[in-house]
This record gives sequence, C-alpha cells and structure tokens, in this order.
Amino acid sequence: MSTVKRFIAGAVCPRCAQMDSVRMYRDEEREYRECVKCGFEDSLRLDGRPEPEELETRVSGERSDKAPGSSDSEREQVQVINFDTGLNRRDH
Repeated sequence: MSTVKRFIAGAVCPRCAQMDSVRMYRDEEREYRECVKCGFEDSLRLDGRPEPEELETRVSGERSDKAPGSSDSEREQVQVINFDTGLNRRDH
C-alpha cells in the first residue's frame, strides 16, 4: 500500500516561509508534514498525546567538564595536600 501525500493549500512552511510547498501524509499513529522546497519535516501523534520526553542522562544532557557531582560549593571545600618526599631537596 503506497502512502498518499497531499499538498495543503495556503500552508506556509515554518522554516522557509514558502507558500503551497507543504504536503502531509498519515500512518496508523502519526500525521506528518514536510516542505518540498527546504526539506522541513514535522509530525504529530493522531491520539493527541504529547511526545514522550527523553530522559536526561549524563550522555544526553549538556556536556560539562566538571566531574559528576562536583559543584562550585564542593570545590571551595577542597584542600590541597602537598607530600614532602624529600626528592626535591638540594642538601643530598
């Protein structure tokens, strides 16, 4: 079964603002729209439910150079410890 794609009369593409370049089609779960001029694509669920949000993880979240769990307040509490091994003394 082939998918029937229909142009939406008078529709304006949200990306390139071209009129009469947006077409739509459906499957069992979603309704899709796409622009034939710029390639914009969008879809909506037919049942009206919102899209499930991606859980934020350390991989999907914003990249940070800080170690996990380290904050500015934790950095202020860090004490530097210098070990004197005697290797840098000149009196050998």
